[in-house]
Amino acid sequence: MRLRLILVVLAAFGIGAVIALGALTYDRTSGGRDVVATGKPLVGGPFTLTDHTGKRVTEKDFQGRHMLVFFGFTYCPDVCPAELQVITSALDTLGKQASQVTPVFITVDPERDTVEQMAAYIKHFHKSFIGLTGTADEIRAAAKAYRVYYAKVKDESSSAGYTFDHSSIVFLMDKQGEYAAHFPPGTGPEKMAEGIRKRL
Repeated sequence: MRLRLILVVLAAFGIGAVIALGALTYDRTSGGRDVVATGKPLVGGPFTLTDHTGKRVTEKDFQGRHMLVFFGFTYCPDVCPAELQVITSALDTLGKQASQVTPVFITVDPERDTVEQMAAYIKHFHKSFIGLTGTADEIRAAAKAYRVYYAKVKDESSSAGYTFDHSSIVFLMDKQGEYAAHFPPGTGPEKMAEGIRKRL
């Protein structure tokens, strides 16, 4: 269990490093001084998945609205429902502004998280949630685009015999599908709502 926790923490640190490296570049040609310039963070990209209604979707279907993206799985005992509830509360806090944001839950467990399972699960959270699933390869490609870590591990307490370790960062993408911000584990609803509001 301790090793699994360390791996998840390291994965979260790695994602943060990717974001930081993508956001900052250094130009040493200006009189020998370091000049910091913003660049494009290496988070997000093309994906093709199936939503909780059975419709095939790509990242282009979400353009024109901000997205809150979280990777997890419906059989997750604690982290996933807690994060989805934080997203729900943050959107409730935004009030009418929440209409500008689409919360998206992407499974890392397509074997169990069928279209029907995703549809039943997201009913417990904000009404605008979109649940996405797909083939193992499609999920792998989406997770790679978002630099999300996940790994299938044995779990004798589960009826399926396995569970997943995964990073639990919530990504805010802008109307063009580009990275806008991220919210690490432990971010409260008020702080998340404030961070979203600043970028609308």
